[in-house]
Amino acid sequence: MPSRPGLSVIACLRLGLFQACLGALAVIFAGLLNRVMLSELAYPGLLVGGALAFEQFVAPSRVLFGQVSDAHPIASRHRVPYVLIGTALFCLLAVLSIPLIFQVGRLLALGEQPVLALGIAALCGLFALYGLAISLATTPYLALVIDRTDELERPRAVGIIWCMLTVGIVIGAIAISFSLRSLDGVVDPAVLEPTLRRFMAIVASLVMLLTLIATWGMEAPGQLGDSQAGRDDAVTLVQSWALITSSRQVLVFFSFLVLFTLGLFLQDPVLESYAAQVFAMPIAATTQLNAFWGVGTLVGLLLAGLWIVPWLGKLPTARLGCRLIVASLVLLLLCGLAPNIPVLKLVMVGFGLAAGIATNSTLCLMLDLTLPQAAGTFVGVWGLAQAISRALGKLLGGGLYDLGRWLHLGNGSYSPFALVLAVETVVAVLALVLLNRINVHQFREDTGRSLTKVLAMELG
Repeated sequence: MPSRPGLSVIACLRLGLFQACLGALAVIFAGLLNRVMLSELAYPGLLVGGALAFEQFVAPSRVLFGQVSDAHPIASRHRVPYVLIGTALFCLLAVLSIPLIFQVGRLLALGEQPVLALGIAALCGLFALYGLAISLATTPYLALVIDRTDELERPRAVGIIWCMLTVGIVIGAIAISFSLRSLDGVVDPAVLEPTLRRFMAIVASLVMLLTLIATWGMEAPGQLGDSQAGRDDAVTLVQSWALITSSRQVLVFFSFLVLFTLGLFLQDPVLESYAAQVFAMPIAATTQLNAFWGVGTLVGLLLAGLWIVPWLGKLPTARLGCRLIVASLVLLLLCGLAPNIPVLKLVMVGFGLAAGIATNSTLCLMLDLTLPQAAGTFVGVWGLAQAISRALGKLLGGGLYDLGRWLHLGNGSYSPFALVLAVETVVAVLALVLLNRINVHQFREDTGRSLTKVLAMELG
């Protein structure tokens, strides 16, 4: 069995540049463009959330792309060419998204059918293609990390790369804030569109350049890590669902992951518009909220990894993180009653801190609740739970905002956002309830038996 080449800290940081780029793009799509569509272009909230959710709806394609990169090398390489092709595609689609978003905004203002329906379908299709391109790039990228590390090195590599994702979110938010300061107070689409188009073109070029730097020399021709021997990536969705339903503990943890992720991201489609409409913050300032959240998350990840998890343990730390998320959401809800921008920024730092602590401990739990004999299956199942909840979060966040506006629950612009945050708080409480029902020892015992049954059924 050939030895792995390994990844030094410097190599991990360089490889992590790709993750940092994904973090910056997430701020642009989930933050900046969200806010522009909802507040400046007056999109319905359900349309904003629904269109963005298409990126997550195509997440099952990751299984296919993983199998393709295993079986079909390009230029004798299994990983890096797919990462570069996927990156080139999602960069192109990111640039094309700007004119399409503004074109659909004009069609919404005119209300012309069936042209409007075609425009909405094109927008949803573009975000679906963007999600496919992201999946094409990220799945071989993560496989490359596995190929280059052994079980002892992998936690360090994953920790560094995960932190780089958060660093990308912070840097992306700060860069947007400085680059688009000229748009403060601007609501005219004729001014917004060319500025955002130029900005996105620059971002896409930088992302492509940094991805080239990140992956250069990371994979030798003909080299495929020994992790590929006996990989179970070819597990079908039917098998995955059979595994979820075969064990009560798997179903509980799967449901927890769905609710946990919803409790973190349900406000995503409306957060910047909440700051814009309730706190009267301009575009550059609302984008900074992602930086405050990201800094808090990074500190939370480090605190949990270095101190809290070793001190309390994984499951108690996850419970602590979920309780802090509930408290942060309550504060985020209440601070809109007497809008104060410094208080909002402080709450976002606290929310990020809670998210970092909960995410670190939940990731540790995911590793503990992943049986070695079916690692690919379990990682796929946990990833599916998160993809489902991210998509649902975008849909529900936008839909609840529209429902709040339709119900006229109160005067002013606060009540629709309050409805979103209130529902998100309830979801976070339910996640905590499910977390209290997880037993790691029972999980391994029950799931080991269930896995044997599922595989035996599939073998026929």
